[in-house]
Amino acid sequence: MGETRLIQGRYRLLDLIGRGGMGEVWRARDESLGRQVAVKCLKPLAPHHDPSFTRVLRERFRREARVAAALSHRGVTVVHDFGEYDGVLYLVMELLEGRDLSRLLEDNKGHPLPVDDVIDIAEQVAAALAYTHRQGIVHRDLKPANIVRLTDGTVKICDFGIARLGHDIGFTARLTGTGVAMGTPHYMSPEQIGGTEVDERSDLYSLGCVLYEIATGAPPFDLDDAWAILIGHRDTPPRPPCEHRPELPVGFERIVLDLLAKQPGERPCDAGELGHRLAAARTASGSVPTAVTGRPRPDEADPREGHLPSWTRGMTTGHKAAGAGLHTVPPDAGAALTGAWTARPAAAGAGVAVLSRPSPAAVAVLTARHHEGLGLARRGHWAQAGEVHQAVAAERAALLGPDHPDTLASRYEVAFTLSRTGRAADALSAYTDVAAARERVLGPEHPDTLAARQETAYVLGQLGRHFEAHQGYTSVLATRMRVLGPDHPDTLRCRHNLAFNLSRLGRLEDSYRMAHDVAAARARVLGPEHPDTLVTRYEVAYALGQLGRWEEALHTYREVAEVRARTLGPDHPDTLAARYEAGISLGRLGRSADALLLYRDLIEDRTRVQGAAHPETLRARHGLGVNLGRLGRWEEALAEARDVCAQRVRVLGAEHPDTLVSRREVAVALGWLARWADALTEYRRVATARERVLGPDHPDTLASRNDEAHCLEQLGRGAEAVELYRRVAVLRQQHASDGRL
Repeated sequence: MGETRLIQGRYRLLDLIGRGGMGEVWRARDESLGRQVAVKCLKPLAPHHDPSFTRVLRERFRREARVAAALSHRGVTVVHDFGEYDGVLYLVMELLEGRDLSRLLEDNKGHPLPVDDVIDIAEQVAAALAYTHRQGIVHRDLKPANIVRLTDGTVKICDFGIARLGHDIGFTARLTGTGVAMGTPHYMSPEQIGGTEVDERSDLYSLGCVLYEIATGAPPFDLDDAWAILIGHRDTPPRPPCEHRPELPVGFERIVLDLLAKQPGERPCDAGELGHRLAAARTASGSVPTAVTGRPRPDEADPREGHLPSWTRGMTTGHKAAGAGLHTVPPDAGAALTGAWTARPAAAGAGVAVLSRPSPAAVAVLTARHHEGLGLARRGHWAQAGEVHQAVAAERAALLGPDHPDTLASRYEVAFTLSRTGRAADALSAYTDVAAARERVLGPEHPDTLAARQETAYVLGQLGRHFEAHQGYTSVLATRMRVLGPDHPDTLRCRHNLAFNLSRLGRLEDSYRMAHDVAAARARVLGPEHPDTLVTRYEVAYALGQLGRWEEALHTYREVAEVRARTLGPDHPDTLAARYEAGISLGRLGRSADALLLYRDLIEDRTRVQGAAHPETLRARHGLGVNLGRLGRWEEALAEARDVCAQRVRVLGAEHPDTLVSRREVAVALGWLARWADALTEYRRVATARERVLGPDHPDTLASRNDEAHCLEQLGRGAEAVELYRRVAVLRQQHASDGRL
């Protein structure tokens, strides 16, 4: 669309100012009226749509655009014109000079906005919704990116009618089997998730999510997994905003929690009522932070009694904010607890130390920094995220105590970043400490304790200690089965991990059977096209490959990729991952020419979507290099491996597992080119790094030492090679013996 520059002989496109799933937004000049406008160009219709569908869609677009153009309110973006040009549907809107709320939060480094600004924005959006709802129009996709604050302070809602068009055109990813448009999971109402009819109260719920985020710095269910977010909206009470930010007015918190009611009838009856309540909240006094205890046992009648964390003994909670009760927190949801505790008065002469209540402002600052770390991790900046979490953990330990749930949440995130940056041994130590502390503070069956124990098992697997990982997974699974039942998603997730680990123990048939059973259970419980079901089917394909059943593996990977493209979108990372594994299968089947074509397309798509330096783009390039070698094109393979290795050093670090895999591929290519002395240097660098990071008896370290011995043989240094082979054999036997103990 950009190349035409002039649309309908009237709108000259000047600068691209936005791009998203629906299309592009351009700053343009209306040549007829001499004014600047914004032109939203929707993506062209897919060729698979039949003519009757496109006719209906065009009419629908015209109808929705007319409705949007008829809206006249200072809080709603003005639509000037609409039409179709060269097969592309477009809308002409007023050009807004300001920042959407998502960018305002970004500019504020993830910190919440000032309280007065939050309430002002809420009042203006409520007024705009009151107007549009009176016209019988529901937005359906209210989120921070669709709310713009102009430089003069005016707040405007954008994209009325666009969400429904996106659903019809098929731009929006869908949940399987439910007919629910995913939209933006962080802001979806329970009725949208359930696939039932929505009305204006759905917009009020979405507004509640937006207000929660701009007031606290994070949405109400700030989880990594889209499905977990949706389940949170549907089933889990949100944590009161004052637990994140104690200075929020009590009345405002009550409004947000009412907007987030699961049942539409329990929310404010309309946006007009909401506006009146927000005006009253402007003068409300600040709240007192709500105290949070450990999760009560199901059979406890009174949540104030029973098994409290050890660090709460001798203490009593402060006054709770109005309307806020005890809330349980999803395991490691990324939301920090901010319970404020005051000591009971000590008996005269008892000499008991009094623990002073931490400053609410200090707690709020640390909560904001915790979310900053989570945001960095979500964007793949693991090293920076780890530094933030490390600093926050230390400050929380000093402020709240080493066993406070907030401190443990930060320490858990430190461990998570360590495991994602190739420091598995350090991650293991960190997870072990967190799991022990959580068991002591929260109890052995608390979800947070089980989450830490499960991650401990995962890291043991990273370290090649698969027998210990198996024991860890089995223990966690037994508890999950007893507490949650066999079909609970957490139980199935643990069984999935256990199946993966079984393959690492060489129990390939057991791994395949368990993965197959988990996939069937997830299909029954969650649906055949649910993301978790597809993850396990992906694991089934992996197990098939391990068993040498590559044709079946290829077929399964392709099916998973096809379903993911349909439900999540063709550019979703999970869709691209399944395509990558299909390339692995093609290579294993000797179809390297086909694999080469697949990887070239995949590299192009990953570069476009994620960037040239993204770890997954580099992984696809690694696959390309491997298949160049299989085709005998070793000079090209060597050049590709060296470039990928250099990029991985820069992006991931010199000792990251992926970097070492690339370095090994450099050595392989050098060997095939008969440059054995150079190959030996590379193999030794890999072996030394793996020994330092993973340990001398890790399978990957031993494999590298075998590579080194092979190089020595090729160089005629047979005695050294034999001695190295012997050392590897001894270590491998010791490792196997340790695993059987």
